[in-house]
Amino acid sequence: MFRSLIIPLLALAGLGFAIYTVRSENQPRPVAAPVAEPARSPFLSQVAGSGIIESANQNTAIGTHLPGIVAEVMVRPGMQVRTGDPLLRIDDRQFRAELAVRRAALEEAAANLARLEQLPRPEDVAPVQSRVDEAASLLDDLRMQYEKMRAVPDQRAVVQEDLDRRRFAVLTGEARLAAARAELAQIKAGAWKPDLEIARAKVESARALVRAAETDLERLVVRSPIDGAVLQCNVRVGEFAQAGALATPLLVVGRADVLWVRVDIDENDAWRLTPGAKARASLRGNADIFTDELTFVRVDPYVIPKRSLTGESTERVDTRVLQVIYAFPASSLKAYVGQLVDVRIDAPSDRPEKPVPAPAGTKSVG
Repeated sequence: MFRSLIIPLLALAGLGFAIYTVRSENQPRPVAAPVAEPARSPFLSQVAGSGIIESANQNTAIGTHLPGIVAEVMVRPGMQVRTGDPLLRIDDRQFRAELAVRRAALEEAAANLARLEQLPRPEDVAPVQSRVDEAASLLDDLRMQYEKMRAVPDQRAVVQEDLDRRRFAVLTGEARLAAARAELAQIKAGAWKPDLEIARAKVESARALVRAAETDLERLVVRSPIDGAVLQCNVRVGEFAQAGALATPLLVVGRADVLWVRVDIDENDAWRLTPGAKARASLRGNADIFTDELTFVRVDPYVIPKRSLTGESTERVDTRVLQVIYAFPASSLKAYVGQLVDVRIDAPSDRPEKPVPAPAGTKSVG
């Protein structure tokens, strides 16, 4: 009797366990609480977008004009700087040596020009004047001897060859005197004008080379182009600083008193955006921290592909966004440059309804 009841009892127990299991599995599971409360919107209808905070004049990436080893870094992150303040300095020993060489060349060219401008020197005139006087005296003597020979009453006593020799000697003396006088005139005239112009051109060329070396030396000191704060410093003393556009800039400078938030609006919602509409920016991770002191700046009218920062080479971008910029005082929101925020922008509530076309063949009742 008891044995005949074992099988039914086991069947009933299995049925009860099955019913219990099914009922327990069908119980609704409680929804997990979000890690952070989502941002709340004060608008009935809105356009939502993700925004990134940047400085008011956009983040300025600082580079160097000339490559080289960093000799000194004068700033640190968070430091306030003014326009023209030095930020870092590149090793300048080679450029200083080049500047010294060019200054010496300038002094040489200037001294040569001064020498030409001061011509003639009295010391140069006196010897040439003496040669002129000597040539004149010698000529007078030769003329006197020639005239005496010509004045002999009986020309048969004079050898014609001696007379010709005396006459040629006079002509030679006259030529020597003319050459000495020409040399004296040249000395007294000073430097030749083309020589002066060439010397002046050499001075200007040397001076330009000095200015170029001074400019290169000045360019080795990287200075701030704006008033603001040092937001990032990615260079250390002893590192090699490359010139040109870098993926990671040496320094980043921007204004910290007024911040901008650059909002990405999906192209599907771009038609709902009204320039100048009110907006609210909320911090991610704490929706209770927000600011309504957003002032519309502008809309960048070019729709761009949305940047996805995954870093994968196979990354594909299939979304385009319209960028809207708002400004707000830094004191109104405890946020930092580069931080992401959620932005809600007031927008028209609904799309204008279009009339439904009547079926073909029907007539409207007037």
